[in-house]
Amino acid sequence: MIRIGLRDARAHFGRFVMSIIAIALGVSFVVGSFCFREMMNNQVDQMLASNSDADVYVRGDTEQKDDTSASFAASSSGSESGSDSTQTSTESKNYNRIDVSLVDTIGSVQGVDTAEAVYEVNGLVLVGKDGNAVSTMGGMTSGMGLSQGTWRSATLTQGRWAKAKDEITLHTFAAETAGLNVGDTTKLVYPDGPADVRVVGIFSTASSQAGAIIIGLDPATAKEYFQQQSGQIGTARYLTVYGSAAQGQPLSVEQQQTLADRINKALPADANAVAVTGQSVRDDNAASTKKALGFIQPLILIFAIIALFVGSFIITNTFSMIVRESMRGYALLRSIGASPVQVFVTVAVQAVLLGLVGSGIGIGLGWGMVKGIVALMARMGTPMTGAVNPSVSDMLVGLIVGVLVTLIGASLPARRAAMAPPIQAMNETVNPEKPVWPRGIIGAIMMVLGVCAWAVCWRIAWVNTNGGEVSPWSRFNDLATTLGTGWPLGIGAGLIVIGVIVLAPALVTPTSAVLGWIPSHVFTVTGRLATRNLSRSKRRTANTAAALFVGVAIVSCLGVIASSAKASVAGIVDSGLKSDFSAMSVSNGQIPDDAIEAIKNTEGVDTVSQSRMLMGVTYGSGDDVASAMTFAEQPSLFAKVFAPVTNAGDADKALRDGELVVGLEVAKDNGWKVGDEVRVNGRQVVVDEAATAKAQADYRAQAKGTIDNLTAQAQQLMAAGDMAGAQAKTEEIEKVSDEAKNVDPATMVKTKNETTHVTMKVGAIIENSIYRSMVLMNDDAANKIANKYTMFTIMLFINGKSGIDLDGLKSRLIDAVKPYYVVNVQNRDEFKSTMSSMVDQILLVLYALLALSIVIAIFGIVNTLALSVSERTKEIGLLRAIGTSRAQIRGMLGIEAAIIAVFGTMLGMVVGVAAGVVIRAVYEANGLSTLSIPWNQLAVFLALSILVGLIASVSPASRALKQPVLDAVASE
Repeated sequence: MIRIGLRDARAHFGRFVMSIIAIALGVSFVVGSFCFREMMNNQVDQMLASNSDADVYVRGDTEQKDDTSASFAASSSGSESGSDSTQTSTESKNYNRIDVSLVDTIGSVQGVDTAEAVYEVNGLVLVGKDGNAVSTMGGMTSGMGLSQGTWRSATLTQGRWAKAKDEITLHTFAAETAGLNVGDTTKLVYPDGPADVRVVGIFSTASSQAGAIIIGLDPATAKEYFQQQSGQIGTARYLTVYGSAAQGQPLSVEQQQTLADRINKALPADANAVAVTGQSVRDDNAASTKKALGFIQPLILIFAIIALFVGSFIITNTFSMIVRESMRGYALLRSIGASPVQVFVTVAVQAVLLGLVGSGIGIGLGWGMVKGIVALMARMGTPMTGAVNPSVSDMLVGLIVGVLVTLIGASLPARRAAMAPPIQAMNETVNPEKPVWPRGIIGAIMMVLGVCAWAVCWRIAWVNTNGGEVSPWSRFNDLATTLGTGWPLGIGAGLIVIGVIVLAPALVTPTSAVLGWIPSHVFTVTGRLATRNLSRSKRRTANTAAALFVGVAIVSCLGVIASSAKASVAGIVDSGLKSDFSAMSVSNGQIPDDAIEAIKNTEGVDTVSQSRMLMGVTYGSGDDVASAMTFAEQPSLFAKVFAPVTNAGDADKALRDGELVVGLEVAKDNGWKVGDEVRVNGRQVVVDEAATAKAQADYRAQAKGTIDNLTAQAQQLMAAGDMAGAQAKTEEIEKVSDEAKNVDPATMVKTKNETTHVTMKVGAIIENSIYRSMVLMNDDAANKIANKYTMFTIMLFINGKSGIDLDGLKSRLIDAVKPYYVVNVQNRDEFKSTMSSMVDQILLVLYALLALSIVIAIFGIVNTLALSVSERTKEIGLLRAIGTSRAQIRGMLGIEAAIIAVFGTMLGMVVGVAAGVVIRAVYEANGLSTLSIPWNQLAVFLALSILVGLIASVSPASRALKQPVLDAVASE
């Protein structure tokens, strides 16, 4: 039977082409997703082995809760880690900070080569040789305080390390991207503004930095900017330690542990610090980074699921066609003693062969897809060096998936071939199609259950926002609290999608009548024939329509969400934003003070409102400490910048009176009400008078000691008669003395963190979507909690003078901020379009989904029409014999295909729009305040479906017309 199956597969190979394409597409996305994930994981491992290469790390010994504002500040301004630009942003756990003075204790431990805190400043902007800011897809530009021995994986290839603020050392990728070489001068935009710098060196690293622009700074400069922007003085998250046991090479895990144990014994009991192996830190960071990147594989697998799901319908139709044409052969096998199982195996062998061929092609396509993505990323400035070749397990998964999907799709036709009575099969008697009303009832019930699940989801979301109970039943309320909105939303969507697929055959007849009304009246003969033909095989028609249904449903749903997001942003700007312009930084979030002054001094500017973030602010005390993003605003915020949506209290009065204006989510999470008094905890960086005095005294003592030593040497030389040597020492004494007199006192100023505590009253609670998770206070109150080192301006709102030409003012504002490179000025419409462009980028993925659905749908419709033509060969021959023209035959099949495509598209649009409406309602409190249905986009989908149907009908129609009329009439 296997030999017969192989022979049949060879005979019907032409029919398998479209099924092979469908399988190959699905398997390619499966294999591609695994390859891409492994490539990303390999890249992460390479980068961490290079960027997080210390043998031992010393960190805090107590895990702490994440601080929202501090985390934001770290990502937007500065961070600190052990030579690791990746580590800071991907850290899975947050520990208490430790005193950097521990480096002296650690450095004295046996086996320690170097121990230090490496400071990193994110969000710098490097100006290239062409005068434009350098940017890539790989991430923001970051600067690190580097010197000889600071970063083992960094190798200086040209020049030297930076030693002053006006010097930089560039990573090779940064130098190539910027077009800069050693000796070139350019500008570097620091957090406080641009500065002229000179490239003094170029260094390489052991692995690709995935497009990141890394700049080596003078360590003192990096420390200064880190402390200014983070407000962290004298503390570090990590101290990096390199061991000496391997003569400059990385220590083994055992050696790392030995060194860590020695350091732990040397650490003071009150240091609140612990030494851990570098490998453990790398493993933790790799796991958290890979987890953060884990969304990529499911995203690619969505395409695979769609392709394979729809492909299964194509496979079913293909094997239905093959089984029908081979039914007499199977009947003959049965009549000579073959069992139903053997006949089933004959069809299954063809399915296995089809699955193997399609999967093999798919594996190659998947590999090529990942290679193409990597090449594209490299061209866009994000070179990747991770391995992209599929592993044996990847290929096995692809083969198994392809073969299984093919077997599942072929199982029903195979069963039909095996179970058909031989006599009936010999005569090719076709059984009447089973009634579809039972499926209609089952599908309708599933859809009702799905709608109920969505209703529960909406109710849970409403209760979460407005309070109350989900239902009168306490057990149900407990279950709803446990499930949240995600489970009911997903279960409802699954029930409705499957319900529609189950129900669809029962909808074919009425839908064909409705959709075929216009063709039946415009093309009287062909329109009516096409409409009636679709009802002959309702299940096959419905299965074919499902190809478009799934893809269009997903795209329509996300289209509604995207359109609602854009409308919500536009609504916020139109109804709430009062200022004429906004300004923000395009790099690190902070707007330089000089840029703010330049804007204020621009001709035609009336008012400038600053929005400043406070770092490290918490609320409450003890175990009840909570954190929230906290901003300092001008008292005129609600009067001149943004209209408040008040839930309780008077927001404008509260801000002017120095009270807290709290977002609704923060108030709910903490149980705050208007009138409550809240303890606000902050941090200020202040001058440490004692430490400063000690530093100055130490410097004077050091200078005096140097002078005394040189004086003694000069006297000895003079006594020995070496007058020239004595004169040289005298000159050294004068030089040291002059340096001591002219030293900048600011270089010896020592600072410290000072914790602040202020009790404030909740004056108002507001519901504006952008403020729901924030706490606002006026500048006077903020200055009691923080200072310039622990809060910085992230946004400006600008109003022009009455009657001013706003276009002219905008031009002057752009000219004013141009020297700072990072400040972007936008009017109200541009502010809205910026937000909309982010949504449009997401829509590109949706259009890719739609394109995939269309391609596979065309194959499905072609298959269905080909099977229909095969079954109606004699009928089409008779139509041609009685005078039906070739154009009419083509028209009939074209109308059939168009109705199938429109049927699937309309089902998808209805379900997708409904899902989008529900999701928008559920997440209304998260900013989706306005429902917007993209009718124009849906109309394009509908028109496109008609075109898809017409294109799909070309091949089957040509096949129907290729056979001579007499042969068609005589066919059985």
